[in-house]
Amino acid sequence: MLGRRLRRLRESAGLTLRGLAEQVDYPHTYISRVERGEQLPSAALATALDTHFGTDGLFAELLEMAQDASIPDWARVILGNEEKATRIQIFASSLIPGLLQTEEYSHALFRASLPGASEEKLSERVETRMRRKRVLNKDNPPFYWAIMDEAALKRPIGGSKCMRDQIAYMLEVSASAHITIQVLPFARGEHPMLGGSLSLLTLPKGTSIGYVESFASGEAVDSQPRIVELTQRFDIARSMALPEQESVDLIHAYLREHADEDDS
Repeated sequence: MLGRRLRRLRESAGLTLRGLAEQVDYPHTYISRVERGEQLPSAALATALDTHFGTDGLFAELLEMAQDASIPDWARVILGNEEKATRIQIFASSLIPGLLQTEEYSHALFRASLPGASEEKLSERVETRMRRKRVLNKDNPPFYWAIMDEAALKRPIGGSKCMRDQIAYMLEVSASAHITIQVLPFARGEHPMLGGSLSLLTLPKGTSIGYVESFASGEAVDSQPRIVELTQRFDIARSMALPEQESVDLIHAYLREHADEDDS
């Protein structure tokens, strides 16, 4: 739909692909792939097209629809409710939670988990994840409580520099009053969330929905008995995690560790 609309507008304006490319300052081959539906535009190109054609955000909206359509069905329920949530609670067993990820860290994850995917596809996935982060920056953001296993800090996703930048970013956003980050250290041993990740969203009327994710699959949960069970698991993990300031101190220690590795 986005590609067809772009082609109609371009042709109505009497522009060739090269002519449009010159006016919006993007390669004509890139715009051609977008028109043929072979590639989604970047958010910057969508904005440039809206500005050029005066389409009042049409291409930006179509881009978001296309990105959302690429999300697996089992994840769409949760992601569709993130912006409505009044509280978001996350436990991540081995990775930095998605809403706290940098672009480089996210790209490294998708590159490893989607072998054979083109750079265009990887960039589309990353852009979708980065767009989700705006929920934490809106005027009335939800309370966001993230607990992560220490393994998420230890594993050098994307290399030491990527991890250093990722951890520095996480420390920066943790200063926000509505964001709490805790670390569950290796020293605590086993816990009820090993091997999986959990998201719990509290919606405006007080109802909750959950999302359990493991390797390449996930499950949306709205059954009240199951929500109680998952909340109990989260509460146990939270009770085992380091207090907030001690967690921040440990995160700082890993920032120094990855910086030292990057310098060596």
